[in-house]
Amino acid sequence: MALIVAASLFLANCKTTGVDPKYGVTVSPRKYNDGDEIPKGNGRYHIGKPYVIAGVTYYPEENPNYRASGIASWYGDAFHGRLTSNGEVFDMRSVTAAHPTLPLPSYVRVTNLTNGRSLVVRVNDRGPFHANRVIDVSVRAADLLGFKHKGTERVRVEYVGRAKIEGSDDQQLAATLRENSPAPAPSQVRIARQQPFVPDQPDAPQVVRRQPTQVAVGPQPRTPAAAPAAFSPASLTGRGLY
Repeated sequence: MALIVAASLFLANCKTTGVDPKYGVTVSPRKYNDGDEIPKGNGRYHIGKPYVIAGVTYYPEENPNYRASGIASWYGDAFHGRLTSNGEVFDMRSVTAAHPTLPLPSYVRVTNLTNGRSLVVRVNDRGPFHANRVIDVSVRAADLLGFKHKGTERVRVEYVGRAKIEGSDDQQLAATLRENSPAPAPSQVRIARQQPFVPDQPDAPQVVRRQPTQVAVGPQPRTPAAAPAAFSPASLTGRGLY
């Protein structure tokens, strides 16, 4: 939850803003305020070494068979605009999450076991460190999953795979939302174009118009044939020939 959990996770230019007395971790500085445009991506791929929070040891790893059930919570404006554990910036309006051990960034499928809603989110932070909680999602993800007003909800979390490093995947992740069926992997989701799609039309065949043949009557004077035009490469540009 925008927390730097061990010395190895500090960025070289990161200044701390104090230590949480409950968990003994430092909170990253706020880089952006609410209303600022939050940059997307620009973090690093990271798994990390085992670390201890409040007497509990966590062992980060990439486990393609990861599947767990428990309580999900959400976090928002208190961490908005702060650096996440892999150097991205937390945006409470993005479809993101914090997890104690999965790779950063990665995709996980979160299914609300009460209402059947299922969504793939981007894990780019560490946390939660509260007993029985398996994941912390952003405000927007909690809203899509239908438990923002409750604060917590019982969910199932399943590892999907590594996430891309650069750019925003919010639109694609929001489109994975399903009810009473598992959310598909982002790679299986296609986003409609914002403008109407008009397929390219094949070039129309060139029509050559010929002048009607003139039939000469009587003898006609002979004229010398015109010399052929000189070759110019410029005459071929724009036709795929030069």
